[in-house]
Parts: sequence; C-alpha cells; structure tokens
Amino acid sequence: MQLSQRLRGINGGGSDGWDVFLRARQMIAAGVDVTELTIGEHDIGTAAPVLREMYDTALAGHTGYAAVPGIGALREAVAARVSARTGVPTTSANVLITPGGQSALYSAHIAALDAGDTGLIIDPFYATYPSTVRAAGATPVSIQARAADAFQPRAEAIAARAPGAKSLLINSPNNPTGVVYSRATLEGIAQVCTVHDLWLISDEVYDTQVWEGGHISPRSLPGMAERTLVVGSLSKSHAMTGSRCGWLVGPEDAIADLISLATNITYGVPGFIQLAGLFALRQGEAFEEEVSEPFRRRRQLAREVLADQNAVALVPAQGAMYLMLDVRATGLSGESFANDLLDTHRIAVMPGESFGDAASGHIRVAMTVADDVFVAALRRLCAHAETLAAS
Repeated sequence: MQLSQRLRGINGGGSDGWDVFLRARQMIAAGVDVTELTIGEHDIGTAAPVLREMYDTALAGHTGYAAVPGIGALREAVAARVSARTGVPTTSANVLITPGGQSALYSAHIAALDAGDTGLIIDPFYATYPSTVRAAGATPVSIQARAADAFQPRAEAIAARAPGAKSLLINSPNNPTGVVYSRATLEGIAQVCTVHDLWLISDEVYDTQVWEGGHISPRSLPGMAERTLVVGSLSKSHAMTGSRCGWLVGPEDAIADLISLATNITYGVPGFIQLAGLFALRQGEAFEEEVSEPFRRRRQLAREVLADQNAVALVPAQGAMYLMLDVRATGLSGESFANDLLDTHRIAVMPGESFGDAASGHIRVAMTVADDVFVAALRRLCAHAETLAAS
C-alpha cells in the first residue's frame, strides 16, 4: 500500500535538518560525553510547584476528557495576558488551547491555506516551518532575510513573492537568529499582508525572552487583528516544553472553526496539564523573568568570550535562547563546522543550513547548559574556529 503524497512529501524529499542533533544524541546514548547546545530545552526544568499542581490536579480527577477549546479559566488567563502585553482587546473567544506551539502552527496553516496554495516563510526559519506548510497540503516559499541586514526581513523582498500567496509566517524574537524584529520591519510586513491579502501567522513563543528593545506583536498594528493568527506556548516562557500546552489567538470566527479542527485532530489537551498551565500563568511576570534570566546572563557571558577573538562573529543577540554565530572565517560551511566541532571537541551545535540557505556559514548555539559549562564550550568552539581560520 502507498502512503499519501502529503505524508511522503512533508520533508520535501530531503533532510529535515536534524542530522547533527541526531548524531550527537546517538553519541550520548553510547556513553560519549557531549556538551549539548542544539535544542531549546531549559536546563532548569519545569518548576517543582508547577509539577505539584499537575500531580495534585490529576489526583483530584482531572484526567478525563477536557473541553476541546481549552478550560475556560485558562482561555481567559491567556486572553488577559495577551491583552496586557499587546494592548489588543482579547477575550476567551479569541483563544484556542493547543497541544504545544507546534500544533498551533499546524492549525494556523490549515486555517489559512487550501491544498496547493503557497505559504511564505522567512529564511532563516525554525526547522519545522517548511514541513508544517507541506503538511497542510501547501507549498512553502522562503524569502531570505540577509545577514547583511542583521536578519531583519525586507518588506520589498516579501512583496516580490507575495502575489498568489495566501499566508506569511514570521517569528520574533527569532529562532534561530536571536533577532527581534523592529517596529519598522513589522510595519513593512503588515503593509505587505494588507496589500496582498495575506494571513499573517506570528510565532511569538519567545516573547518573554527579549534582551534588547521590546517585543511588538504584529496583531497590535492597525488593521492586523482580523488577519493575524498568533502562536503562543508555555514551553519557553515557563519551562514547560514537555507538557505540550500552547495556544492560538485570532479572530473569533477563525477560532470557532479551528475548534472544529481540534475536535478532529487532538480532542483537546489533558485537564491536569491545562490546570498546571493556569497555575504557571498565575505566578505572573516575576516567574517568567526567573525562567528567562539564565539566558540573559549567558548572553552577556557569550559576548565577553566572543570579544576576545576574531574568528567567530555574533549576530546581534536581541532575544530568544540562542546565539547565531558566523563561522565563515574558518572557510567551512555551518554544517561542516558543526560536524567537525562534534568530532573534535564533542560539542553539539546546529548548522545554520538546518534553518535555510540564508544562515549558511553560521551555526546556532543554544544557551541551555550551566554557565561554567557554557563558557568552557564557547571558548573551545572559538579556539577551534581560530585554528581553522589560521590554517
């Protein structure tokens, strides 16, 4: 029996970009001591009080079917959080609770795209973006944000690919680059979406990790609330990656239809997970700052290490839990450098090429290990790059 073309074509006939990560995990499983700087997994883990809430609410009986759109109190809490952070009036009718941000991304593309449509994405992109568009039966078309522009996407470049497209997916603060889109960038994007009648899908899962400037949700720009679907999650803001609790915020009519989709693909999120998520949200901004503080601190440590050498350049790290490092001075591609670094020093990083063509010659480093381990790994990385650049 032959599987559907939609399923067989999800990865576009090529790699999904996780080869170095998978090789590092195989080495770790074999007992090799590898410093793992590949994925955005908090080293602090989910806070004990959140886990206790999860445990207590499960024991209290919240293990059956939960409301498909999400428990009312959680939808209201997300709406209040979005209203407070963006200034856009938001109610529970604008919110769908999803099993993590990835489910929200997929649902948003199902909402925006018919089979055969074109969905635009910005390159560099998170590794699942192209395959998410393909999973919706559509064709991903990437628009390069250039290193020379500090990876801020140009509105004119988007406009050139917009005719005939139905959606545009953006991510700020950005994974993998760590760049926070400026107001001018977002206003240009909003204009293109309005002129070309595009749905804007805005992945804002890193909105609590902003080190310079401020986060602007494009949904808050004039005329954008009715054409923007915002992806959010507790994974990054509350260190709840494995709990799979996220949300999609959008126009009421779109959310109403997306509830029907959720009924058919997920049938909701477990009640004890949602109640733990509600508990986490109720801890307020101080808790979110506690979760994000290690990355703010490690960003500064990284800047100090990188200031002492010339072989590795740091892309402006304005937000998120990653650094994008330019290793072109070594003469290697990002993929070759990452593989060489893993083989030589047992340090695992993601090649820039995993995230599209625009980040070729770069690597992404996750700031997700203890400070001393992180600094030691960065110093070895830089020394390795200096040796290669000098050869």
